[in-house]
Amino acid sequence: MVRKPKILGIDLFAGAGGLSLGAQLAGVDVTHAIENHPAAAETYRINHPQTRLIDKDIRLVAPVNKKTGSLSILFGGPPCQGFSTSNQRTRSTSNPRNWLFGEFFRFARFGKPDWIVLENVKGLRETAQGQFEDMILDEFHNLGYSSAVWSLCAADYGVPQKRHRLFFIGRRRGNLPSLPKRGVTHPVTVRQAIADLPRLAVGADVDELRYRISASHAYAKKMRGTRASCTGHLVTTNNDLVLERYRHIPPGGNWTDIPKRLMKNYTNLVDDRSRHTGIYRRLKWDEPSVVIGNYRKNMLIHPEQDRGLSVREAARLQSFPDRYAFLGSIGFQQQQVGNAVPPLLAEAVFRAIIDAC
Repeated sequence: MVRKPKILGIDLFAGAGGLSLGAQLAGVDVTHAIENHPAAAETYRINHPQTRLIDKDIRLVAPVNKKTGSLSILFGGPPCQGFSTSNQRTRSTSNPRNWLFGEFFRFARFGKPDWIVLENVKGLRETAQGQFEDMILDEFHNLGYSSAVWSLCAADYGVPQKRHRLFFIGRRRGNLPSLPKRGVTHPVTVRQAIADLPRLAVGADVDELRYRISASHAYAKKMRGTRASCTGHLVTTNNDLVLERYRHIPPGGNWTDIPKRLMKNYTNLVDDRSRHTGIYRRLKWDEPSVVIGNYRKNMLIHPEQDRGLSVREAARLQSFPDRYAFLGSIGFQQQQVGNAVPPLLAEAVFRAIIDAC
């Protein structure tokens, strides 16, 4: 049996740690991470105590050298809001946050890692007529890396969510890995993912609660582990008008199901009911979730309860295990979960890389 070499990892723009968790599940030893947001940094630190976290602006951080005698992988997801299809006004070369991917190549130029994995939203491909994708691939080439771009759906890898992400894979020497093999025959549904969690009211603020029922599906059992309770049962408080809107939306429906009289402050939508179907979307029990993203802003609704998702429900739909704690205000926790790379999707990517070593 051929023993696989040890791989050391560095996570840039680490956020709450979804990519790091996936890398660790695949067998990567994540030695360093960089995250500037205070709440996200605290979440990362409490869940990854063995990783040295640098909580500074990445532009002020000196690159880290790899240790001799081991393989190294530089990975992370630069801020993607500027590439998102929901942010049309910022999808251009004039948005300075869209240029932070250049920090990857500053670190790569110095440290010369064996692998680079740059993750981002699928919308990066359409931004500025594809200029960002072309520039990223040119940088790989200029630094001496062969490269590939994978567009993957998280639901194909055991994540109960229809979320597509781009992965730029670069390797200094050797063949590039094959696409990760699908991890499931049938996608995990919302019911299979969250039905065992407690029933909650609008504005629920008791962080830790016991499970409502036993887990019946393998996915929920995996997320729970041996725990009897978990944290994150926090729900946004909504006003009466928003609650009235919720009551009109069936499973799979969205804001177009809401009577016009209740949507007067959405004048730009009421005049064209074919647009912006992502807001006020009620999840369906027996399908994977739609993209979590900024689920508070988009008013993503529980399949049968007239409220938004709790932090833990969203984390389950992102494939974070229940042992994973999120810190900061409810708003910051929601942001961390929504911005994260699903760990099970990340694990599939890193396993494909390790198999190619």
